[in-house]
Amino acid sequence: MATDAERLGELRFLTVAEVASVMRVSKMTVYRLVNAGTLPAVRVGRSVRVPEQAVHNYLQHSFVEAG
Repeated sequence: MATDAERLGELRFLTVAEVASVMRVSKMTVYRLVNAGTLPAVRVGRSVRVPEQAVHNYLQHSFVEAG
């Protein structure tokens, strides 16, 4: 079983610009999602980092069927 330190080492964090690029939205939209608590993030100094898995989870749960 992995320890907490090992799991943290496996986490990959994305910048707001990277998240915006993946989601094809503006950086302001990403900041709004983070500030609303919809997209989890951590603050590193003055920068915001979003766990890559959180982006995938958000997109998966926000997916809607067209038609």
